[in-house]
Amino acid sequence: MSRPGAQSTWKPTVALLLVVVNWGATFTVVKEALEDASTLAFLALRFSLASVVLAIVLVPRWGTFHPLAASVRAGLLAGLALFGGYFFQTAGLRYTSAPNSAFITSLSVVAVPLLAAFVYRSVPRPAEVAGVALATCGLALLTLQGQGPAMGWGDLLTLGCAFCFGAHVFVLAHFAPRCSFEVLSLTQIGLTAVIALGSFWWAEPARIEWTARLWLALGVTGVLATALAFSVQTWAQKHLTPLRTALILAMEPVFAWITSYVAAGESLSPRRATGAMLILAGVLLAELKPSRRRTHPST
Repeated sequence: MSRPGAQSTWKPTVALLLVVVNWGATFTVVKEALEDASTLAFLALRFSLASVVLAIVLVPRWGTFHPLAASVRAGLLAGLALFGGYFFQTAGLRYTSAPNSAFITSLSVVAVPLLAAFVYRSVPRPAEVAGVALATCGLALLTLQGQGPAMGWGDLLTLGCAFCFGAHVFVLAHFAPRCSFEVLSLTQIGLTAVIALGSFWWAEPARIEWTARLWLALGVTGVLATALAFSVQTWAQKHLTPLRTALILAMEPVFAWITSYVAAGESLSPRRATGAMLILAGVLLAELKPSRRRTHPST
């Protein structure tokens, strides 16, 4: 899948990389904030704040965005994947470490070519299959506990988040070049807020303690890591291929690891560090596949 025109990609590349740095730094912030709020309540507050911020900026110009109806439909589809990703990731952070969560989330970029193969009914390339196998081995080293074969509950939840985020990247890759990124951004974030608001009070025991760290987490994640970050990602994917997007997103766990080490002293054991490196190696192997004359849907 290619992008029309010959516009330089360095600006969207740098912009998306800054978004990834932001996201990587929020794993520890969110993990600490979950001490003061239930999962869906936190998501409801985070995405409601982001929706309000975007609405203030975009609604006065709503009639100037085209195509409006198609962009709203695409945004609703992206919003479903986005809510699934954040629900599983935020719930998983209660039971696993920030580095574990970040590295398992990085498997979403391996899911992108697999989803493309399923949707476009094409056979995955050998490099993609090998990348998935390598990343799976890394996942086992990173998450298997003791001598038992079972993953931790938090790791399993986060694995579901990886597939949802892979679907989100794939949806944006398909629709962003032909839709309004402003409408896409507000619609997907707004739908996530609506689902969280409609479910936080009955789907789990709701709890909110208004502490300073919760306010800080909401400000950082709601404004910077959601309203601004997803607007930038949606705009960037108008100009970047899914391959390049996936490679940039693969850097997120590196920044999460650095942040959690600096802020919380949370490090990985040698075995888990090896697993983390295998996951990244698998991600890169799956995405840095050799080119063919026939364009592959995942690129």
